[in-house]
Amino acid sequence: MERTLFERLGGSDGISTIVNTAVNNHMENPAVNARFLPLKEHPEKLRIVKEHSVEFFSAGSGGNVAYTGMDMETAHKGMNISPGEYYHVLDDIMRALDQLSIDETTQKDVLAVLWSLKGMIVAK
Repeated sequence: MERTLFERLGGSDGISTIVNTAVNNHMENPAVNARFLPLKEHPEKLRIVKEHSVEFFSAGSGGNVAYTGMDMETAHKGMNISPGEYYHVLDDIMRALDQLSIDETTQKDVLAVLWSLKGMIVAK
């Protein structure tokens, strides 16, 4: 029996580690860090962003987790996220997966999920 993507990512704990690593990568990436560094000054907002990210990826990858955040279009409305910024964020997430030694097949599955969200996040 094949394990779910949620299980292959290490469950909620593994996804939490991935989210923390990816957010750190975003904060170090000059192409997108202007969107993320201000969160350091608002730790409660940063906590909520991370919490919703963990919930979203947990629920979307087959975990028995309820997502309590906004839908992707509402959450990113008015942010005017460019395709280039989206690609940088994807690269940061993929780098986090690599840093955490997530296998290639699982990385490809995560990339497919992230790619499917592009139209809901990038400004139209």
